[in-house]
Parts: sequence; C-alpha cells; structure tokens
Amino acid sequence: MKDFRTLKILDRFRGLFERFGIDYPVMRKILAVKLTMDGRGTPTVFNQQKKKQKPEENGFIKSLGMYVLISIVLIPIVNFGQNYLYQMSIFFGVVMFLVMTSMISDFSNVLLDVKDKSILHTKPIEKRTINAAKTVHICLYLFFLTMAIAGIPVVIGTVTHGLIFLIFSIFGLMFINLFIVVFTALIYNFILRFFDGEKLKDVINYVQIGLSIAVMVGYQLLGRAFSFVDMKITFSPSWWHFFIPPIWFGAPFALYFGHQSNKFLWLYFLLAFLIPVISIMIYIRMIPSFERNLQKLSNHSRKSKPRERRWKNWLMHTICRSREEKVFFRFADHMMRNEREFRLKVYPSLGMSLVIPFIFIFNQIHMTSFADMVSTKWYLAIYFSSLMIPTAVSMMKYSGKYKGAWIYKTAPVENYAPLFSAVLKVFIVDLYLPVFLIQSVIFVFIFGFKIVLDLLVVFVASILYMVICSRFLKGSLPFSESFENARQSAGVKLIPALILAGVFWGIHFAVTFIPYRVFSYLILLLGITIFSWKMVYRMVWGDS
Repeated sequence: MKDFRTLKILDRFRGLFERFGIDYPVMRKILAVKLTMDGRGTPTVFNQQKKKQKPEENGFIKSLGMYVLISIVLIPIVNFGQNYLYQMSIFFGVVMFLVMTSMISDFSNVLLDVKDKSILHTKPIEKRTINAAKTVHICLYLFFLTMAIAGIPVVIGTVTHGLIFLIFSIFGLMFINLFIVVFTALIYNFILRFFDGEKLKDVINYVQIGLSIAVMVGYQLLGRAFSFVDMKITFSPSWWHFFIPPIWFGAPFALYFGHQSNKFLWLYFLLAFLIPVISIMIYIRMIPSFERNLQKLSNHSRKSKPRERRWKNWLMHTICRSREEKVFFRFADHMMRNEREFRLKVYPSLGMSLVIPFIFIFNQIHMTSFADMVSTKWYLAIYFSSLMIPTAVSMMKYSGKYKGAWIYKTAPVENYAPLFSAVLKVFIVDLYLPVFLIQSVIFVFIFGFKIVLDLLVVFVASILYMVICSRFLKGSLPFSESFENARQSAGVKLIPALILAGVFWGIHFAVTFIPYRVFSYLILLLGITIFSWKMVYRMVWGDS
C-alpha cells in the first residue's frame, strides 16, 4: 500500500493524537486504506472514454485546478485597498461559500457513512480511533480544498502585508473549516434524532437543499452588511451582523492592519475564536450519539407498497413513444428518486438554481427600485436556473449500484438511444420542471403575463441546452459508473457548457429588441430542439 505524503506529515502530530487516547498506528492504517480507495477509480466495461488512469490517481486532487483558477480572482480582493474588514470578510465569505457547498455535495456521504460500522466496529478498535480517522479524513480533503481556494491570495497577501497576515489567515481558515464541519454535523445529528429509515434519507436531501439556499442567502447578507457612500465602503454595525461568520474572521485584520478599534470589532474577533472552539467541544461530546443515530440510515423500513402515481404513468405514455423508452423511463425514474448518493450530489445544485435568479433581482431592486426593475428585461434572469443542468446531466452516469450495469448488455435492446432519451425526459419531469414552474409562477407575479411567451422560450431553450450537454458530457451509459469517479473529469467540460448557457441568454436578450420576433424565435427554437433530439438520440451511443 502506498505511503502517502500527507500521512508522513501527520506522523509529526502523533503525540497529540495519542494524548487524546487515540491509537495512532491503527488510525493511520485506516486513513491509508481510505486514501487508497479514494484514489482508485473503479473500472467499468461500459466506460467509453477509455482513459488510461494511473493506479491510485486521485481524481479529487486533479479537480482542484478549478478552485486554483477561482483563487486568482481573490488576489485583488485581498491585496488592493485599505478597507480590511470589507476585503477580508469578502475573502472569507467566498472561501466559506465554496467550502460549504463542496461539504454539502461531496463530503456529506463521508459524514453519513455507515459502512465503517460493519467492517471496523467488529474489530477490537476503539470507537474514538474510528471517529478520529473519519474526522481526519474529511479534514485532509478540506485542507487541500481550502489551500486551492485561498493559498495563492494568502501567499501574495503575506508578501504585501507581512507575516502577521499569514498567521491571521492560517488561524482564520482553520477555524472556518472546523466551524463548517461541526455545523454540518450538528444539523445532520439534529435531523437524525427525529427521523428514521428511508424517511430520514429523504429528509436529509431536503436539508441539503435548505443548506444550499441558506449559504446563497448568507453570502448575499454579507454584501448587505456594507454600504457604498460617495464611492467609499462604509460599515455600520448592527445586531444581525453577529450572525454573519465571515465578518468575525475579517475583524482581526481590521483591528491590526486597519487600526480600527470599537467594541463591535472586538466582539466579532471574540466570536471568531470562541464559536469554533465551542462547536468542536460540542461535536466531541456529540460523537457517540451521532454514531448511534447514524445506524438509522441502515434501517430500510418503509411502506411495503409504493404509491402509485397515476399522473406519472399518464405522462410516461404521453411523452415516450416506444415500449423500450417507457421501460427505461420507469427505470430512470426509480433510480433518480431512490438513489440516495445521486440526490446527495444533485439536490444542492437544485436548491442554488432555485434562488440564484431571485438574488440577482433583489440586487437590482436594491440598486434602483421595484418599479424600475419591473420595466426592464430582468425576467431573463431565470436563465440562471439552467446552471444546474450541466452538473446534473454529468451525474447521470454515476450510481451507488453501478455493478448492476451488466443488465444493459443482457437486455434485448438493439439501440441504447431510448435509454438516453428516457433518462433525459425523467430529468426534465422530476428535477428541472418543478424548479422552473416555481420560478415561472413567481416571475409572472412580479413582471406580469407579458413574459409568458419569453418563459416558453426559456423552457424550450433549456431543453435544447440539456440535449447539447447530454451529448457533450457523454461518456458512459446512465448509472453505470461508481461515484468515486465523479470528481475526475467533469469540471473542465462544464466550462464550455456554462458559456453555452450565456449564449442562449444573449440570443434571447437580442431578440427581445426586435418587435414581434419572440414568437418567431420560439417556433424556430422548437423546430431546432425537436430536430436535435431526434438526431442526437438516433446515434447509437451504447455501441460506440
């Protein structure tokens, strides 16, 4: 087994772990196995990418390049200007936003993992050692993620502002990660106490949507904490600012580098230290009950007979033409509704896509007025809801039950086109359409019925966008790969897909300036979408 460099660095803190009664050699072996398994992309005979991966090549580490690119944007925020409270609050706000969203989507399955119990708890290993291995496992990846996001800005900031800046930044980032892990675990533990079985798994998915929305709204509140007066950024302390953690961690920089001193800044500074420390103490005491409650995830009790949804059957017969497509529609519908790990990955993006358009509208109202905003074309902000499409489409090839994908080869199917067509139709019906309908009702209430035609254009454009993304992001049959491969190659492909969404928005925006051409554009777009759907799924994906 590979001796990881991170474990060699961890060896230097062996005494600290043993001081807390942790069997360090055992914990190290558990971590070595976890890191080895993380680095092994599960091979599949259905993988059409035919990539030659190096053994134990960690896809997560490769994906950090995207966050390094984002970190470049943070360099001017950290280094230019003298308003340290504003600059560092924005910096820590971006870091918290990215780490928290990654925590919800990528690391929740680690926090909620119950597989260790069946393997490790049957061995003579103390529970605190197992829990420490799980915590360190999460912290290692959060360390790499945080360094990818904040490493370059902090290094350049240290050159600009000195060694004290580095010390403040290290402690700030460390406490932020502690706070995020503990906060997420506390929420999950609260939910685990009141629900059981399959119902619990459903509730956890809804909690993740709520967390995603809360993160987005909290990030907006951070911007509202500061005002622009005569081209200068001002800060007027208020009671609700105590509930915005990035301001806590920005306070030490304002105190030391900005030479500002008032009771609010000192209270923020105190919160930045006390809240993470208190949180980790609560988490340590909570671990035994948290582990007991996790057992509920192994309980598969549910009503023996699932509800018969007549509307879904009617819809299936309406939009699916062939018998094979109807069979695949039911299969894909069952997988998307019952695949817990798929929902863990996709549902947070649903929550964010639901609120992003309204965040932009509220920002515009804040800058002008509601009456001025209604008279503009800000209803096209609904295009931001399509940002979840590439991520969701790219996740359709993964499954926790990927080993059952052998059934594709044994099924009496000559062409896999109905499979891909059915999967995309289920995605539209189960995931995209509910979000779009909720947004459309609210948008019509805000802007009036004059935008109904534009909303139809957005819906048709989104379907065409899905078709293009499904072809562009193709690589395997649906639900045929392990989620362990999910971090490896989707990130780079998502960039042109997101640019394409901007192209659709730009064309629609331009068309609105031509009188009576929106309807013509709708007819043209509808024709292109129908033609593209038939052409794309006429290609035999499964045999290529």
